[in-house]
Amino acid sequence: MNALALVLAVVIGLTLGLLGGGGSILTVPTFVYVLGFAPKQAIALSLPVVGATSLFGAIGHGRAGNVNTRIALIFGGVSFVGSFISARLSRFISGEVQLALLGAIMLAAAALMYRGASRAMPATGSTASGGAEAGDPAHVPGHPMWKIGLVALGVGLLTGLVGIGGGFVFVPALVLFARLPMKVAVGTSTLVIAINTVGAFLGYHATTEVPWRFLGLFTLIAVGGILSGAYLVRFIAPAMLRRAFAIFLLVVGSFMLVERGWKLARARQADTAGLSHTAPG
Repeated sequence: MNALALVLAVVIGLTLGLLGGGGSILTVPTFVYVLGFAPKQAIALSLPVVGATSLFGAIGHGRAGNVNTRIALIFGGVSFVGSFISARLSRFISGEVQLALLGAIMLAAAALMYRGASRAMPATGSTASGGAEAGDPAHVPGHPMWKIGLVALGVGLLTGLVGIGGGFVFVPALVLFARLPMKVAVGTSTLVIAINTVGAFLGYHATTEVPWRFLGLFTLIAVGGILSGAYLVRFIAPAMLRRAFAIFLLVVGSFMLVERGWKLARARQADTAGLSHTAPG
């Protein structure tokens, strides 16, 4: 493992700990462009790294009282099903298309993160009208459980397809739908991601060779990052972090889309040239 990969492992953990998501979206590009794994294997291998790292982060957040376990199980249970199904179906999609899709998702995540950082999101979980308990998604006016379930299912499907944990969607969803305070949404998101990635990895496991020694080392380094992030989150303004990370995602996502598009165009050009050479004269 080279030095750049080690640094990125720390960054993946830090962003998960500080933002409740985002770090997982960097794992696949790290495995493809820095460590040289094929796209499909990179997606599959990213899942245990993200899942284990997020679980350790959830433990750190839980000790600080920033994890709502009941809501995490609701979100995580639904997304688990979606991620397992899409991972099983991903065999019908090429790795190049999956990476291109990841690049597009990174751009969308960058827009969501930057917009979320620029807007004032609810900082505390106020009690819902009618005496409903804050943080209880079943009683939030205008946000019935089926809407929350659709968000969780959609993110689960994306996890199985491209290997993201989904924190960049889960955190705002937990704030807006479940009325959780931001720090509790960040902590709860790490537990949701851990559950979500298990479903996807189970879907990939039978068809993927797993270098467990390498994954163990990479995960250990990332865990150090997320534990540090879970500690530092109380001292750093989330809005500033989200803006900086959104810009970083914009750069990486744009690179992936351009690079994948160029490769697909070259492959199509080569196929066309091959057909022209074999055509009857």
